Amino acid sequence: MSKRALITGGAGFIGSHVADALLARGFHVVVLDDLSSGRRENVPALAEFVQADVRSPDAAQLVREGGFDAVIHHAAQIDVRKSVQDPVHDASINILGALNLLEAVRAAARRPRVIFASTGGAIYGDFVTPPNVEDYAKDPDSPYGIAKLAVEHYLAYYGRLHGLEGVVLRYANVYGPRQDPHGEAGVVAIFCNRLLDGKALTVFGDGTQTRDYVHVKDVAAANAAAATAVLPAAGRLDVRAMNVGTGVETDVLTLAETLRQVSGRDAGIDFAPARVGEQLRSAVSIGKVQRVLGWQPQRSLAEGLKETFEYFAAQRA
Repeated sequence: MSKRALITGGAGFIGSHVADALLARGFHVVVLDDLSSGRRENVPALAEFVQADVRSPDAAQLVREGGFDAVIHHAAQIDVRKSVQDPVHDASINILGALNLLEAVRAAARRPRVIFASTGGAIYGDFVTPPNVEDYAKDPDSPYGIAKLAVEHYLAYYGRLHGLEGVVLRYANVYGPRQDPHGEAGVVAIFCNRLLDGKALTVFGDGTQTRDYVHVKDVAAANAAAATAVLPAAGRLDVRAMNVGTGVETDVLTLAETLRQVSGRDAGIDFAPARVGEQLRSAVSIGKVQRVLGWQPQRSLAEGLKETFEYFAAQRA
């Protein structure tokens, strides 16, 4: 009998790739998504689909009664700026939604392992020097980052008090096919579409701000590994938390130039004023995920950007 996995937010950019990866490994996959930002066409044909909000009684019932081996939680409000504008709305989805699922896991006759998609950038802030290690101090600068950290604490609590198996994957900047070109986190998708439109690339500030860009298919492979790996004993917050990235800092100007090279498209750069509160440097250490999950990113930045550009070009064909 195949293992069963529930992926919340599985119609979204990252969650749909996780669904692909688990199906390829023989899992029976159920996708839960309210389609507020996810797209129905992203859901793999072989996956079951349930449309529901993660805060709903229907979602809780599905978790309690679904007989899952793993619940992989990606459903979230993902826009940092929106979290600043409306922290109550952000918390209602990102904290209360997660608690709705965790309480359902606790009440389930067959308790699944919970894999939580957290952030390797917003959770550490600019108070540490990259590459960020899991046990670095955490002082998020946004309600979005605060909510992610809060859920990590809840997951650690459920592990210690109720014996739930939990894994936290703290993502660096994920990019790749199906990325939303309209969200603030989608710089690669935005650049790809501007290149295809023959427009200049907009760079905020001087372009020296750095990020750790990791391909979505590598992130999906980390989730698949986390669903089945032998875990360290539950304990304090960071025991079962792992960064998922490349460990490499890439500044925005280098990202733009690499994309221009792999796409064969020439485009100028328009500089715009720096965005207030934007993190200046971000990259994560990946030694722990390599040791615990045996995971390693497989794609170089140039390879991943080429694949991503070709995906967006094909969407125009």
